[in-house]
Amino acid sequence: MKLFGTDGVRGKAGEFLDAITALKLAQAAGVYFTQTSKNKRKKILLGKDTRRSGYMIENALVSGFTSVGYDVIQIGPMPTPAIAYLTASMRCDAGIMLSASHNDYEDNGVKFFNCNGDKLSSEIEKQIEDIFKNDELLNKSQVTHNKIGTAKRIDDVIGRYIVSIKSSFPKELSLSNIRIVLDCANGAAYKVGPTILEELGADVIVINDKPNGVNINDQCGALHPKILGKKVLEYRADIGIALDGDADRLVVVDELGNVVDGDKLIGAMAVYLKQSNLLTNDACVTTVMSNVALENYLKDNGIKLLRSAVGDKNVLEVMHKENINFGGEQSGHIIFSDVAKTGDGLASALQTLALLISKKQKASVALNPFELSPQILKNLIVEEKVPLEDISGLEDLLVTFREKGLRDLIRYSGTENKIRLLLEGDDKKLVQESMKELEIFIKNKLC
Repeated sequence: MKLFGTDGVRGKAGEFLDAITALKLAQAAGVYFTQTSKNKRKKILLGKDTRRSGYMIENALVSGFTSVGYDVIQIGPMPTPAIAYLTASMRCDAGIMLSASHNDYEDNGVKFFNCNGDKLSSEIEKQIEDIFKNDELLNKSQVTHNKIGTAKRIDDVIGRYIVSIKSSFPKELSLSNIRIVLDCANGAAYKVGPTILEELGADVIVINDKPNGVNINDQCGALHPKILGKKVLEYRADIGIALDGDADRLVVVDELGNVVDGDKLIGAMAVYLKQSNLLTNDACVTTVMSNVALENYLKDNGIKLLRSAVGDKNVLEVMHKENINFGGEQSGHIIFSDVAKTGDGLASALQTLALLISKKQKASVALNPFELSPQILKNLIVEEKVPLEDISGLEDLLVTFREKGLRDLIRYSGTENKIRLLLEGDDKKLVQESMKELEIFIKNKLC
């Protein structure tokens, strides 16, 4: 069984990710972090989103870590980026976020951060997975008597994160004349999100802020922004902000109720940062999914675009390697590394609001800086993730698309049994016809 996907360990709670697996995973991670710890007393920070299964898995993780000698600090529902920040701030050996992000409530996941608040590399994840499979090592690593770890729950760390995010908003600016509709997705930011915006002076209308354990991401939040668009129009708001279940993703709706494309948001923000002398090395990082029109727009504004593999962790790796402080994914993971260790929906929202206020423009103007090239993305459920190179006829079909001037990207989801198909080109009709052909081909082969 392969544990780690593109963003930690994720799967159906009680099935792939059950209590026993969570306990062993905590033990394995504890063994690894013990080997690298510089602290005299070993500490792990543990947060979660609002899924019902969080109670089960949280307790299993606590049991696993304490059994190998770790003290666990439980802070309850908090955004993923808050865990990254607080892990470093509280000088813990590692931070754990219990969340399946934008997935439905039936899923859950475990995300790891090192002592600096950075996501673990694939190499470290592999080492933890190897330890997980070594029952003899796990048994030897369990401790007894006063070496067994402790667990305590604290509720006052939320203030540290709020202060951190608020301080990222320019002091000379104010939200006092801005009306915002905030969709918390019934997730981890249902408390902290409204507090930050209100304390900065905004008039905030909050929706989907009453989690019950099963309504996280349910027809709300970043994956369902059309509902937010209707609310923006209803309340005559200046902007709508949608977060996902663990608040590391941002989707923006303008004052006309239209969803702002993620690539356009990245493009507008990159140029704004450059104009403000805040963009290091005049470069930006996105993934292979981003529209070619974004690349052209940035080039026209003297900004180099670098592409990474899909996943905010991969974006961050390129950012660190190339000393770049801004990047993101069109899906809503926007990363300001000067502000946050990972994608942070609330921090990104504040930077977006700063752009609007500084430019004195409405969102429909400021966040619509270029026209996208025709692009279609399809997600299909597959029975088995057959290696792409083993799918007879696929490469020949893609070659015919490329000869017509289309760009293609075919990949499997790292967290779900899905294949993702992307086609892009200058001719909208050709893109549509080619996608139909590709979809039929994939369904015949894999579905």
